[in-house]
Amino acid sequence: MTTPDAPAEKRGSAVSRASLLAYMLLIIYASWFPFSGWRGSGLSPFIFLNITMPQYWTGFDVVVNIIGYVPLGMLFALAVYPRVHGIWAILVASILGVLVSGTMEAVQTYLPSRVPSNLDFFTNSAGGVVGAIIGAFGARSYLDESRLYRLRQRLFAQHASLGLVLLALWPLAQIYPQPYLFGHGQILPILSNWLSKLLDANIDLIALLRPGAAMSVEQYWLSETIITACGMTGAMLTLLCIARRGAPRALLVGAVLTAAVVFKSLSSSLFFTPDNAFVWVTPGAQGGFLIGLIMVSGLAFAPHVAQRRLAAVTLVLSLLVVNTIPVNPYFSATLSGWVQGKFLNFNGAAQFLSLMWPFFALWFLLLPSHKLNRQ
Repeated sequence: MTTPDAPAEKRGSAVSRASLLAYMLLIIYASWFPFSGWRGSGLSPFIFLNITMPQYWTGFDVVVNIIGYVPLGMLFALAVYPRVHGIWAILVASILGVLVSGTMEAVQTYLPSRVPSNLDFFTNSAGGVVGAIIGAFGARSYLDESRLYRLRQRLFAQHASLGLVLLALWPLAQIYPQPYLFGHGQILPILSNWLSKLLDANIDLIALLRPGAAMSVEQYWLSETIITACGMTGAMLTLLCIARRGAPRALLVGAVLTAAVVFKSLSSSLFFTPDNAFVWVTPGAQGGFLIGLIMVSGLAFAPHVAQRRLAAVTLVLSLLVVNTIPVNPYFSATLSGWVQGKFLNFNGAAQFLSLMWPFFALWFLLLPSHKLNRQ
């Protein structure tokens, strides 16, 4: 059996491939958001290559487009390592980055809310090339000789790669404004809007699932407590069930929770006003956070199988509650002051993370590879 401290052979990185898949989904969602009004314009989808450069553009747009595709190029280069490396890895990763950028712009031809641009194509492609160079020349140090890789081997199980990617995305999922702390996966309001537009009728799936009078303040408070506690417990148990026995569990949990709170506060401050940085600190959120800490502390040293099952149960419970309560009117009033502006694409990706994170986590928790303890 190979010990965590043994020299690692050169092999592909599962974390890089999983991260590439996650980043590709974010790019697709950000590029095609809001996924409505699809229509054919009679123009070639590659018309953006022939039109002149846009008249109005800013340095902000150029920098964001380049930076946004640098990780994609890096991940392409790392995902093909060690089978493809060096100059060939740069070439392959650069071509793939250009193809992705071109596809995103071509499909925008069929979206009335999006405008395909050759500037976006060139700057995104440039970012992919820069990322490919960084990833290809640094692949060996990133993957074979990295202290971070050795730390990952020492702290987490061999099958933890997908879980680590998910847990790295959990703090980022806090960026999109949510009515309840850690209340991810509130998908029924979006489905209601889609069905209403499709059927040309007012459809409210939440009202169909929960007919009756409006909720009281106490009911909203209790619901937020349950959502916060279950969402937090599910995420932290997902972390603990892939950690090795000797890992510093309290430190790992504290680091992830701190990152989540920091991202939540910063996003509230940027999207609204600095005075709203801690608007999410409600009595229900505080109670749920405390209950979540107690639950995680009590289950920190439980068998990994039990942690995995309880993580799935708490995430399902959080999904059930968050999708069966009406929209919080106070949150709706706060959201009315949100101006997306230049962050439209970024907000689309953040919304995707907020909606889909618990579903991806449940998929990971139910993977057959977890039936065997390979530590």
